[in-house]
Amino acid sequence: MSGGIIYEKLILIPALILAFTFHEYAHAKMADKLGDKTPRFQGRLTLNPINHIDPIGTLMILLFGFGWAKPVQTNPSAYKNYYKDDLKVSLSGPVANLLLAIVGCIAWLLAIKLQYSTGLHSVTVFSVIVDILRTIFTLNVSLFVFNLIPIPGLDGFAILRDLKPDFFFRISESLYRYQYIIIILLIFGGGRFISVPVNFICRLILKIVGAVIGF
Repeated sequence: MSGGIIYEKLILIPALILAFTFHEYAHAKMADKLGDKTPRFQGRLTLNPINHIDPIGTLMILLFGFGWAKPVQTNPSAYKNYYKDDLKVSLSGPVANLLLAIVGCIAWLLAIKLQYSTGLHSVTVFSVIVDILRTIFTLNVSLFVFNLIPIPGLDGFAILRDLKPDFFFRISESLYRYQYIIIILLIFGGGRFISVPVNFICRLILKIVGAVIGF
């Protein structure tokens, strides 16, 4: 493994911890707000990464680009409106990643401006910080898109069920039957599959944020 690849893996670690933590915390917070106290009882209403990070899932994404955090367990029967409230909980994770991507983009572009206006581009530590901020931006956009894919285990599966329950129950058996094939395809070819929406969203955020901060 080359030095460049090792470096990219190392700067990915803090970005992953941040992304997974906020994603799962958002699920827990929304569920708790809507009346489901399961996440509270399980200690998930915290931004402490230890409560959200799955070591094996994190290692998998570092090695293969496909991994997971500890999923937040919820009890939809506690909601006043099953589908509407469950939709809010399911969307909260991806939305948290999108918001974190925007914040990461703002911080990244501001850091680049500071880097070159003050001569900090020659400071190695600051360059590493800039690279981490870039990774936070791009990783969270990727997680936002990836989690919207409607296969078992991802938020998109629950979102499809909550938005189109009749359609969902017609195709859910097929989705369950072929979920492992889909996962394998995503692991080995998913980058090409999601790269189009990821690149589009990244460019859109960059354009808007750049215009706002005068980059």
